Amino acid sequence: MKRVVVTGMAAITPLGNDWETVAQKLKKQTTGIQRMDDWDKFKGLNTRLGAPVDFARPAHYTRKQVRGMGRVAMLGTYATELALIDAGLLHDPCLSSGQVGVAYGSSSGSFDGLIDFTKMLLNFDKGSLNATSYIRMMGHTCAVNISLHFGINGRIIPTSSACTSSSQGIGYAYETIKHGLQIAMVAGGSDELSASQAAVFDTLFATSLRNDEPDKTPRPFDRDRDGLVIGEGGGTFILEEREHALSRGAPIYAEIVGFGTNCDGLHVTQPDSSSMQVAMRLALQDAGLDAGAIDYVSAHGTATELGDIAESHATAAVLGNKTPISSMKSYTGHTLGACGAMEAWTTVRMMNEGWLHPTANLDNIDPACAELDYIKGDIRMLDCEYVMSNNFAFGGINTSLIFKRV
Repeated sequence: MKRVVVTGMAAITPLGNDWETVAQKLKKQTTGIQRMDDWDKFKGLNTRLGAPVDFARPAHYTRKQVRGMGRVAMLGTYATELALIDAGLLHDPCLSSGQVGVAYGSSSGSFDGLIDFTKMLLNFDKGSLNATSYIRMMGHTCAVNISLHFGINGRIIPTSSACTSSSQGIGYAYETIKHGLQIAMVAGGSDELSASQAAVFDTLFATSLRNDEPDKTPRPFDRDRDGLVIGEGGGTFILEEREHALSRGAPIYAEIVGFGTNCDGLHVTQPDSSSMQVAMRLALQDAGLDAGAIDYVSAHGTATELGDIAESHATAAVLGNKTPISSMKSYTGHTLGACGAMEAWTTVRMMNEGWLHPTANLDNIDPACAELDYIKGDIRMLDCEYVMSNNFAFGGINTSLIFKRV
């Protein structure tokens, strides 16, 4: 089996796009949650909260290059460009050698493409469609656009599994390299903010309604939480076979040593604690580690009652109650297909710097949650060797990634 390392990382987040800015906000517990005044026009939509990113089409991207990209694909493509630069692989001939692939996902394609088809069905007029409507809308738009933009012609693994889209992308990329099928992979995911995304959870009574207190929500694991907030962004990891990375003198941020994924097969929207445990144990088994080796857990931590309670008890059952845990979604909102990569990026960065962010707005731990070492208040200084990043999605899809400090 090949060893797999991380040689490039980048994320576009509601807190910013460079690590220094993001780290500063995490340390100060400054969140990216905003009141979305434009959503006032949607009748019946209860939440007005979102976490947008400051992003527009990069100036060096021509109209021809982006004609098949909606916002979701553009976020993923630009995050990938930054990650390839970080890894020293942008324009490298190996990208078109057939030995590099893409494992990338999102909850869905862009809504502007979907709107084109909706207009046709409502108006009985195909004139709303153009040659790129489907390309922008299709579920694998990110993976395809990334491969086209950078000339990557290895295997493509599109992952469209809601909240585990990017963590599955990273995990499947890791397995692809581990088994010697590619020497490197672009992995991650992205999603764009839309009132329709918020409406999905609004309909399930799962959104926060603190519309006039955007700095006070979401509140993962807190007794007074009232739901999640939807965000957007993109995150990309460049994974390489270790010897290939060493041979070219690449920077190495971490080694991926474990990945577990499964499906509970029980319910589309209700989380199942026992199947969450299985994913974590699969990751530990893959890494050859005992539970006590994990120094920190990046929680999925959505700030929904069922999700927080199920996840906390699953974590306690597998790791015990002494492993520090916190949720990045308290800062960025739930970025859906981007969250796994974005949170793993933050986790690896913190591991290498020796500190851990607290969960924002965590004042009173919900007594229904399991007893865990929840990081709250101030940052935690800690020397970590192994960290775990967990994500759980609609459909009962669970992922767990384990990174080792190099």
